[in-house]
Amino acid sequence: MSSLLPETPLEGGLLGRVQFWFACAFAIGWTGVVCGGLFYQFGLGEYPCPLCIVQRMFMLLAAMGAAHIVRTALSRGAVTGRDYMMGWGLSLIAVIAGSFASWRQTMLHVLPGDKGYGSEVFGLHLYVWAWILFQASVVAVGIVLAFAHATADRAVPAEGPGPYRTVGMVAVWFLGLVIAVNLVAVFLEEGFHWFLPDDPTRYQFFYDVGILD
Repeated sequence: MSSLLPETPLEGGLLGRVQFWFACAFAIGWTGVVCGGLFYQFGLGEYPCPLCIVQRMFMLLAAMGAAHIVRTALSRGAVTGRDYMMGWGLSLIAVIAGSFASWRQTMLHVLPGDKGYGSEVFGLHLYVWAWILFQASVVAVGIVLAFAHATADRAVPAEGPGPYRTVGMVAVWFLGLVIAVNLVAVFLEEGFHWFLPDDPTRYQFFYDVGILD
């Protein structure tokens, strides 16, 4: 059974390194967007609705696709075409689905006089910004996929100490930490129930266990 990596010595290449840095930026970027949502939740006291949570899930899934590419480079020193397709394919599915979820929430508040849900940032609600970022990510992932054949099996100096490995590890661990925090945040808001209310106003967990009445 042949190896996924070529038997000849791996060649270097600028595009391969650019793909790696883009994957790190993509994973850190989407993870940071979710952190922004967590800031509005815990810092400003705005409870995320079910559609908000769905969008966060797709944001983290998009970051996980890029993190797969980063993790492959960290462990093998190169990324195969198969890994590119798996990682960016997962991200592409996530950003398309997330785009639909944010569009759906935007359409719920599109009528004149509707103040929308939650705060605004530079005149737009968070779910509108999410839609813009999801749409931009669809284009970006399509572009890097188009160049994946030219960057596959190219050496990425991420196995040993250095900036490649440092940034790659930060991207992977940052994503893992935010996933864990988001799971706790959702559990606190949902409590021991299957569904979130459309307009949540409290952390149901504390009421379920009797801490709050």
